[in-house]
Amino acid sequence: MASSRKSKSSNLSSRAENVLHGQIEQGDHLIVALSGGVDSVVLLDLLATLSVKMHFALSAVHVNHGISTNADKWDKFCRDLCRSLGVPIKIAKLNVSKGPGVSLEAAARDARYGVFRKLKADYVVLAQHLDDQAETLLLQLLRGAGVKGLGAMPIVRNQSPGVLSQGIDSAPRILRPLLEVSRSEIEVYAEKNQLHWITDESNADVAFDRNFLRHEIFPLLEKRFPSYRTTFLRASRHLAEASSLLDELAEADSKSFIISGKLQIEGLRKLDFPRAKNLLRYALTLQGAPLPSTVKLEEILRQLLSLRPDAKLHIALGNIEIRCFKGILHVRPLSTHVATEWQLAWHGEKQLIIADLSGKISFSHRKSAGISLKKLAANPIIIRSRRGGERFHPDCKRPRRSLKNLLQESGLPPWEREALPLLFSGEHLVWVPGIGIDCDFQAAAEEPSLVVKWQQGW
Repeated sequence: MASSRKSKSSNLSSRAENVLHGQIEQGDHLIVALSGGVDSVVLLDLLATLSVKMHFALSAVHVNHGISTNADKWDKFCRDLCRSLGVPIKIAKLNVSKGPGVSLEAAARDARYGVFRKLKADYVVLAQHLDDQAETLLLQLLRGAGVKGLGAMPIVRNQSPGVLSQGIDSAPRILRPLLEVSRSEIEVYAEKNQLHWITDESNADVAFDRNFLRHEIFPLLEKRFPSYRTTFLRASRHLAEASSLLDELAEADSKSFIISGKLQIEGLRKLDFPRAKNLLRYALTLQGAPLPSTVKLEEILRQLLSLRPDAKLHIALGNIEIRCFKGILHVRPLSTHVATEWQLAWHGEKQLIIADLSGKISFSHRKSAGISLKKLAANPIIIRSRRGGERFHPDCKRPRRSLKNLLQESGLPPWEREALPLLFSGEHLVWVPGIGIDCDFQAAAEEPSLVVKWQQGW
């Protein structure tokens, strides 16, 4: 047994290298998620050597959750370790607190992945291993998860920015090169190479579900079923295949019932309940929304199926909200109170942040398209909220009309109409997002002009 463990330890580097060869390219930037525990320390040690051999850039990130009294010591340990290896490190300090119905573990995990999504790299590399796979499967099973939750963690997965991304265009992929390596193999490698690591005191607290399984259940399970880790992995992969097939079914359904990224409620009514639920789950995933429990998802689906064509629906789901307008499902960040009286002056900036609307306006100079710069220069430029009574003339062939009526005809949902920035030249309304430019301010052919764009989220 000792000889076997030593053999597995000695080829751990080659096993990690084989995984990397199948995923990364020369010049890629990999960031190790370094907690300071034995798993991530071994991963960093492996990648520090492989980065030279395989020609990829390597750095690390340590997330200081601020939960443990030893958090700052772990912070320093990780800095010192990276300094000794010549690996750049970023420290992300958080203040994690759990919300209603959310465990501290889950809150910390969500905060940690929030940090990962914002990093600039090709991959964030995690040290999750074979034992983590087994623990996750059993935890999800005890929580009554479906096939998606019970599926094995993949070696590589994308991080979708989603509806709550606040303008993040892309995020590094998650890479797990040690998924088929057991905890004992990692520990043997660490001891053989005389590595040093920290021990999180909370890992011994069996009040946490994962620790209870690790310390109380799995030792008993191993006595009777010593190969349970690989057996669990095989079962998880079967479930992952089933989940993939369900996604393929939802994708096929989406071609008929998801238009411009929005789910058509009438389409759900054409499917039987389990298939409609599968499509709804898929649509929420596409939007980057957190998936609700099965009970909550079925409740949402029943409300959607019973909705009258002219009825409105508003469901809060964590930090997002689900709304319906004209038979279309909208998933967006949870609305906050929008100040009714605000305004900003524009002095030629390329971009203006509209904090009251959680968005930004960008300005670019063109010719022939946009707002006439000559006419715009006659008066101060103000960006402000709707206050009622505004009139607008975007179509030169039609008379000036009330902005309220124009917005109603535009098909914009009511919540978007109330959160639009308006551009004025003096007292004259010049530009309305989604509606256009006032006839009197539209640039002529070859005339220097300004193109204005509104984007919610930054």
